[in-house]
Amino acid sequence: MNPIPVPTETLAPHGATNAYVVGGVLIDPAGRTEELDRVVDGTNITDIVLTHTHPDHVGGVAHYAEVCDATVWARYGHEERFADATGTDPDRTFREGTKVGPLTVIETSGHAPDHVAFATDEGVVSGDLAVAEGSVVVAAGEGDLRAYLTSLRRLYAKNPTALYPGHGPVIEDSRATIRRLIDHRLRREGRVLDAVRGGARTLPEVTDAAYDKDVSAVREFAERTVAAHLEKLAVEGKVAWDGERAVPN
Repeated sequence: MNPIPVPTETLAPHGATNAYVVGGVLIDPAGRTEELDRVVDGTNITDIVLTHTHPDHVGGVAHYAEVCDATVWARYGHEERFADATGTDPDRTFREGTKVGPLTVIETSGHAPDHVAFATDEGVVSGDLAVAEGSVVVAAGEGDLRAYLTSLRRLYAKNPTALYPGHGPVIEDSRATIRRLIDHRLRREGRVLDAVRGGARTLPEVTDAAYDKDVSAVREFAERTVAAHLEKLAVEGKVAWDGERAVPN
């Protein structure tokens, strides 16, 4: 199974989203390219699935659904979100454990509410759950850090042979990468909590205190990430956060 990079406007540093073809299943057709057309033309595509419906993963769904006359799947409970994102109504829905051709669905919400991964004989197609370098955006509004960390831990327990991510190269050291991503989030959470306990109250103040580098180029996403941490800490009773001000409990 090889990633088929499709150029996209993505927050990831790679500037592309990986599509995959496993058996007769097309995963994350983010758009059309000559390479993806060639692979699809040489395969009997029977099904189309997405790891999630963020804009950088969906651009080719309508086209390939039509030319392949394929069954289009969406995560159960998110059918309307899928139709809005892709312009295509799903034919069927999946949930944890559903078999789609050679794939088995693993529910992995957190990066997005409808995020899933797909287990295969070669490893797990993991979407935006993990990347080989850096970290994944989990931002307030779309993201849920408690769910994201739970999804990472579930995948760690499964100990897949390899991870086939939505962006960047195949990840051979699955457990080490997942452990790195968990540790990164927990370190950031510690800095956010320390910032609030140290007197930072507003989102900009907490963000400035939580990062030890210049984030002006990605300020919006840095603040949304910190807001996601504050939401998690509030649920856990460690801070009080009303969306504008944070105070320690």
